[in-house]
Formats: sequence, structure tokens, C-alpha cells
Amino acid sequence: MVQSIHPFYESQRGAMEDAMRHRLDLAEAMLRERTHLTAIDGIRQEVMDEFGIVLAQTPYVGGAASRMSDFFIRLIGFIAISRVLRRQGVSPSMIGEIERDVYKAQLLTIPEAERLASGRQFLSPENQVLLREQAEKSHLEEFPDDFVYDFIEPGPRQDFEFGIDYKACGFCKFADRYGDNEILPNICGLDFDAYAARGIHLERTQTLAGGAHCCNFRFSRLLLD
Repeated sequence: MVQSIHPFYESQRGAMEDAMRHRLDLAEAMLRERTHLTAIDGIRQEVMDEFGIVLAQTPYVGGAASRMSDFFIRLIGFIAISRVLRRQGVSPSMIGEIERDVYKAQLLTIPEAERLASGRQFLSPENQVLLREQAEKSHLEEFPDDFVYDFIEPGPRQDFEFGIDYKACGFCKFADRYGDNEILPNICGLDFDAYAARGIHLERTQTLAGGAHCCNFRFSRLLLD
């Protein structure tokens, strides 16, 4: 049975495909230098074809009303890249290294002032109120493929701004369903660069993908030079 793309993701498809093409542009030199691959044009087309499959597989978790929809929009394309490179014999660790470098380079094309303003908004008291509310709502599990998480307040002698403990992960559920567990840790690795680009230090010592009972995100302000 051919899966169809959810209307919410269909509405985002153009921008997501543009982001994928940009990533492939950034990845081209890395693929030539770090892998045995030579037919890069063919790889590009295979990735874009796979992205169409991945997009149809991406679960709906509330659309614009859910902050987690943005996680899928920004990161699910890396599943397509990972699948294709893995089929081409590239090791999961090398795929993860290339994807992190590509994502960091892509993020840094956004003006610094814009990135840092986004980071300040994320750490703001107003956003923390919203995150608390959304964390409580996540436990209702309105969408079975969604994330479930708790908002964490810092305790005595803890120097982070706030934390989030993810008790269930949409990407883990996706990987279980479609057999992507080998490449799943590469998605986890992208988080550090995503937050650092916005002036946020992420500390995380465990993940659901690694077999822990939760992913323990702890956020603080990154000391910039």
C-alpha cells in the first residue's frame, strides 16, 4: 500500500525539499573526501527520492499547534540521507559525522543575530511557561507517535536554566516502525549543534535510543567568545 503525505507536511514540502537540496550541496565535498562514493549526482537523486518516501512515513503529531512538529520538519530528512548512504556501504559513524558537519554548516548560514535571538527566546521565562504546559499536555498522548516529556526545574546547586526529560521519542517510534534503529543515534547527535548555533549549551548524558529510560536534556546559556 502506497502511503500518502499528510496535508500538514505537504504544505511544508517545498521548504523541506529546498533544505534537503541545500544539505546535499554542502555534503558533496565531504562525501568525495570522506567516502568511496563517486557518483554523487546519482546519490543526490536517490536521497531526494528517499525523502519522498520518508515524508509519507512521517507521523502527524498536531501540526502547527505542536512544537514537536518542527522537530520532524527540521530533522526527518536526515533519515533519508542516512538510509541512502547506509545502502551505499558508508558506516553509521561516518554518516553521523558528515550529517553533523552538514547541519552545522547549514545552521551557520542563518545570520548570527537571528540565531542568538532565537536562543534567547527559547530560554526566556515566557517560553518556559509554554514548555511546562506542553509537557503536561504531552502525557495525554493525543497522538500515539508523538513525544512525551517532563519539564525539569533546576535543583539546589544545579546551574542549568531548565531541562526536559523525554520519556517517549517520536524518532525512536519512527525508527522502530521502519527499521532505522542503526542510524537513529545520528539524529540524536544533531541536537548539540542545533542548540549551540543558537547560543545554548546542551548537556545530555543519556538517550532513549541508547537504551536509557529517558533523554535528559539540560539547557544553559553558552558562553560566547
